Amino acid sequence: MSLKKVFIEQYAKLPVLVDSSTCHDKVYIVTGSNNGLGLETARHLVRSSASRIILAVRNVTAGEKAKADIERTTGKKGVQLDRLDGLVENAGIMLDTWTTAEGGMETTMVVNVISTLFLGVLLMPKLADSAKKYNITPRIVFLVSALGFTAEAQKEFAKGGKSNIFEGLNNPKEQNMDQRYSLTKLVEMYAVRAVAEQFPFKKTRVIINMNAPGICSTGLARETRTLVRAAQGVIRIVFARSAEEGSRTTIHALVEQEPTHGKHLSGCKIKE
Repeated sequence: MSLKKVFIEQYAKLPVLVDSSTCHDKVYIVTGSNNGLGLETARHLVRSSASRIILAVRNVTAGEKAKADIERTTGKKGVQLDRLDGLVENAGIMLDTWTTAEGGMETTMVVNVISTLFLGVLLMPKLADSAKKYNITPRIVFLVSALGFTAEAQKEFAKGGKSNIFEGLNNPKEQNMDQRYSLTKLVEMYAVRAVAEQFPFKKTRVIINMNAPGICSTGLARETRTLVRAAQGVIRIVFARSAEEGSRTTIHALVEQEPTHGKHLSGCKIKE
């Protein structure tokens, strides 16, 4: 998708595609759900009578705050895991300075790609078992970004070489941190395609897809330099959807009835 089409799509009116008939008695995990898109996605699901929503966050205090906020606005408490209907892989960060996580890998790559894909693979047995036991079609939705399609992201990706892509992309002297987020989203898209091929729907009855929510007003850039945050702020004022509007695209990817395994979605539409 071209950036021109992305900007045009920003102004499309997005439907809310869930209600009590689509979510009743269902169980979902939403990562990165203490703010922004994750919080609003979880709120939609709770409001639509999901049986249980698991807020998967790194900060327990932030998670408890998000839980209280959702319970207050939806009027639903004590939402009760014998099954799993969906996993929303929303967690992500944007950094513009090089830091490393445990093991020596750059932090953005760990959070946006490695940990995200690892969690999906770890939960696949539970999702597949739920599909068989309850005759349902669970889904894993990975949150990606149109920034992954940019020429700059492709240029950074090429620095990884052809042998071990993660080793190649873990050299601070070679990588442009201003493009790091875009790069991780490109790598994530390639990785999701690969995972979808490794876990075919006919075998697992679990749909794996990816959703680009568009430009949204969230705290994604909160850990970047002041100049970057200021630029992001201008973009949000001019183009951004609210976090609630952006979360509607995630909900679409979670409930769409047309075949979406291995496909890319955005704007509440199947793109490829």
